[in-house]
Amino acid sequence: MRALKQLVRFGWEQALSCLFPVVIFASLAVTKLISLPILPRYDWLLIICLLMQWWMVRSGIETRDELKVISVFHVIGLALELFKVHMGSWSYPEEGYSKILGVPLYSGFMYASVASYLCQAWRRLKVELISWPPYVIVVPLAASIYLNFFTHHYWVDIRWILSGLVLIVFWKSWVIYEINKTPYRMPLSLSFVLIGFFIWIAENIATYFAAWEYPNQREAWSLVHLGKVSSWLLLVIVSFLIVATLKQVKGKDSDKMGANGFSELYKEIH
Repeated sequence: MRALKQLVRFGWEQALSCLFPVVIFASLAVTKLISLPILPRYDWLLIICLLMQWWMVRSGIETRDELKVISVFHVIGLALELFKVHMGSWSYPEEGYSKILGVPLYSGFMYASVASYLCQAWRRLKVELISWPPYVIVVPLAASIYLNFFTHHYWVDIRWILSGLVLIVFWKSWVIYEINKTPYRMPLSLSFVLIGFFIWIAENIATYFAAWEYPNQREAWSLVHLGKVSSWLLLVIVSFLIVATLKQVKGKDSDKMGANGFSELYKEIH
């Protein structure tokens, strides 16, 4: 019985952490089913995302430091969108005033909502990371992961090599989280896989409501290829490093940026 209560509590905390993504999905569904006046759909989605972001900071649900993390992830995601749309990986077929080179600006918020979830869940579950690898290893690995999203169009796709390196680098790393003051732990690599898988599920929901479309979805919607899980898994790792970058930019206690410095970093941010 206690295990069930803990599971329900865990689910509730996860649901609260997903507030921003839920609003985005709800907005996608509503604007798909109901035609809003005056502005194209993509522009309404941008307005909704901006208002939601403003309200979360204004209400204290998100801190200003979390907003910095989310904003950086927004820019990185938008840059990736511009490149991928240019290469024909996916498209945004609808009209919109807020489109740049075929990419609506609201799309950056879909990446930002992932960062929002990570920040919220980290705080609510009192997450700590054990045996975080040295940044001299993690930074080049994360940079290689992000660059591979671009370079694989011109060179060999090394995502599986990078995935293998992730397993090696984070083999001894654990994530500790708390539910009702009871600590639990799991391998950090497993948490990456789980987050990547659930984002893949969210991606299927998003494409169903025409947030964007892949080439194989132009005639009719179909399931997003399972291989996309690896892409999201790798992108999640990059988002972890963004938090560490904020630490370096603020210049606080750089001597703590060692194996266990990441958990201390997040405590300081909050």
